[in-house]
Amino acid sequence: MAKWVYLFKEGNADMKNLLGGKGANLAEMTNLGLPIPQGFTVTTEACTDYYDKGKQISDEIKGQIFDALKVLEEQQGKEFGNVDDPLLVSVRSGARASMPGMMDTILNLGLNDESVEGFAKKTGNARFAYDSYRRFIQMFSDVVMEVSKSKFEKVLEGIKEAKGVHDDTDLDADDLKDVIVKFKDLYKKELGTDFPQNPVDQLMEAVKAVFRSWDNPRAIVYRRMNDIPGNWGTAVSVQAMVFGNMGNTSGTGVAFTRNPSTGEKGIFGEYLINAQGEDVVAGIRTPQPITQLEKDLPECFAEFMKIANKLEEHYKDMQDMEFTIQEGRLFFLQTRNGKRTAHAAIHIACDLVDEGKIDEKTAVLRIDAKALDQLLHPTFDTEALKAGKVLGSALPASPGAAAGRVYFTAEDAKNHNDAGERVILVRKETSPEDIEGMSAAEGILTVRGGMTSHAAVVARGMGTACVSGCGEIKIDEADKYFELGGEVIKEGDYISLDGSTGDIYLGDIQTTEASISGNFHRLMDWADKYRKLKVRTNADTPSDAENAIKLGAEGIGLCRTEHMFFEPERIPKIRRMILSKTVEDREEALNELIPYQKGDFKAIYEVMEGHPVTIRFLDPPLHEFLPTEEEDIIALAEDMGITPEEVKETCESLHEFNPMMGHRGCRLAVTYPEIAKMQTRAVMEAAIEVNAEKGLNIVPEIMIPLVGERKELKFVKDIVVETAETVKQEKGSDIKYMIGTMIEIPRAALLADEIAAEAEFFSFGTNDLTQMTFGFSRDDAGKFLDAYYKNKIYESDPFARLDQSGVGQLVQIAVERGRKGRPEIKLGICGEHGGDPSSVEFCHQVGLDYVSCSPFRVPIARLAAAQAAIKQADAKK
Repeated sequence: MAKWVYLFKEGNADMKNLLGGKGANLAEMTNLGLPIPQGFTVTTEACTDYYDKGKQISDEIKGQIFDALKVLEEQQGKEFGNVDDPLLVSVRSGARASMPGMMDTILNLGLNDESVEGFAKKTGNARFAYDSYRRFIQMFSDVVMEVSKSKFEKVLEGIKEAKGVHDDTDLDADDLKDVIVKFKDLYKKELGTDFPQNPVDQLMEAVKAVFRSWDNPRAIVYRRMNDIPGNWGTAVSVQAMVFGNMGNTSGTGVAFTRNPSTGEKGIFGEYLINAQGEDVVAGIRTPQPITQLEKDLPECFAEFMKIANKLEEHYKDMQDMEFTIQEGRLFFLQTRNGKRTAHAAIHIACDLVDEGKIDEKTAVLRIDAKALDQLLHPTFDTEALKAGKVLGSALPASPGAAAGRVYFTAEDAKNHNDAGERVILVRKETSPEDIEGMSAAEGILTVRGGMTSHAAVVARGMGTACVSGCGEIKIDEADKYFELGGEVIKEGDYISLDGSTGDIYLGDIQTTEASISGNFHRLMDWADKYRKLKVRTNADTPSDAENAIKLGAEGIGLCRTEHMFFEPERIPKIRRMILSKTVEDREEALNELIPYQKGDFKAIYEVMEGHPVTIRFLDPPLHEFLPTEEEDIIALAEDMGITPEEVKETCESLHEFNPMMGHRGCRLAVTYPEIAKMQTRAVMEAAIEVNAEKGLNIVPEIMIPLVGERKELKFVKDIVVETAETVKQEKGSDIKYMIGTMIEIPRAALLADEIAAEAEFFSFGTNDLTQMTFGFSRDDAGKFLDAYYKNKIYESDPFARLDQSGVGQLVQIAVERGRKGRPEIKLGICGEHGGDPSSVEFCHQVGLDYVSCSPFRVPIARLAAAQAAIKQADAKK
């Protein structure tokens, strides 16, 4: 019989895949003898079984849950469902990868109308008992039955308003009894049935709800953002309740062993007296700093610090801990490796190396490669900041600079971001349902919540600037405006947020490039020591190339020449070439472009100082260069001495019905060899001249795009070779050069051994290879991909993360067959996937020589390449 349920004492930290992160760490802390409320974990395999059985929990799993519950009753000396002294439990989610706030939790489970009275008598604290019951009704209704918690909050606010009080803690036991009656009435009105009174039914429905939450919309979005597979499932931990809402010697909090924003060593966190965990995490009340606990409950603080230090020493990483104090007694509810900003992650990793807790390889593996993106984006311009008006200040929850238009709902934020606007999401407090709006926003501003609220934790994980807990704001979400600092800010108005200081500014403040700390270079040096893959950049201008070199690029893997034709003095010449009726006229127009192309190539070669540069010949269909505005059509007609009607006729004749698969790439050079001749001359002359002027040894790499047939490549290659040799003879040069192709058509991948006979290198153009393989355009896929995510057809955007099972197979085939046809062939990738960590790891595994990506993703690729090499080496041990 399979084992579906584990007591905490039966597990350990190595069982994360089975018990989830929360369950594995609760087991580990139990083994360490720490004060953990005991319980059991229903495995991730039980979750996948639940989905396999049509969202039903099997009798076998139910039986093991009830068996574990009996053991928990014996451990606690209480009976689940007892009306005089009930055992109450929490039911919490816990995937193997941390997903803070994305799935669901139910607290105080096991109470009903009878047991709450016995609970009040047993504890001698009626207010606490009824407070726990009203919390349970609201959480169960929201999480299990999907009745919006806002409806319950409205009832609660009405009762507080009628009594003339501000905080929940100002309500007495009789007030809370009134709340419970109204909550139950609301439940029956919404669902047509009474609130469930059987604790066993409550428990099983709660377990199902946590399993269901694995596939709620916010969890699906979070998984897609963080490359978490949908087939992992979540575990469910059932744990005896301890209570932070029993009075002024009770409380709850969240703390980190190091600052998650800066990485500075030292305890960092917050807590609330007389509260439960949801109050801190959800940001319902603004908490006190953890250091205040030393004054309020010094013995608990001393014990807390001792355990916190023990946990960091044990896990050898910064810990994120949840704790509860029940009438002066400390309990730890969970620990996990804490989410942190990229800046903090690097700081912590380097400090842990210096402290002798981890080695360099472990430090490299500890950094989320994607998160490096946070370090490379702008901050506020100092002078512009001085001139800005400060509206107010609150908690600096997640660092960075953000400016944008204000929107008050996640949906509005996403929609306006999709329309091209920079957006600031302003909310009373964020909830997990806001994940898409938070992802779309440049920055997040909340009225409630502390440094460990949902908004703060999620924003830090995404590298989004966040200012939280701004209680001075008067917000009207219905009419879409807020008041702060004497100003009324309406929807669509600009504000700016400094997530490093907590300052909130009026208007759109200018930003400047980010500066990179010494620890960043130290980490990158470690990465470079262990990686095998080279990292190049995709760059079409000297400034892009220069940025990439600063960020560690070792060459250019893709220089797109078509981008060079769109400048005002050049576009008329390329248009004249396209509209020319004879070869001679086309050559004349193209000859006028040679100085421009050569100048561009020379400037890039000079910046790259001998690093390899792969130049892709003209790729897009010719109609992309043609005019569409009437005045441009008339100007072109006058320049060529023809009528506007002739221009229009030619434009219409060149219209492509399916440009992705039309007259483009190498097909242009087959039709118009003079284009390839012009570009070859520009490349060769530029390289020869820069070699002579700068004393370099440039070896031009000429890439012919969109090849699908060996003879096709040979035809264009012969033109290139003939022209290149002519230029060499004219210049008296013995310069070497290479000719290769992009593998972006499935046929090319399948015939790679034949094509390799003509190509000295392959560069995988995985943007087009993905389009060709899937049969849809990346420009149009956005119209339907959301439906594919929602229906779990795809888990990720195949244009952002390489489809390893389909497109990846073609890459692997091409690598194997390409090397068979030419053992010394050089292999790289230059699609957008070259900067995606999971795709970089795949490139390492299949044996590419380099990846190429946009300049600001070069550090990401360097780190991901190192991580891939380290993982592979560790796997072989």
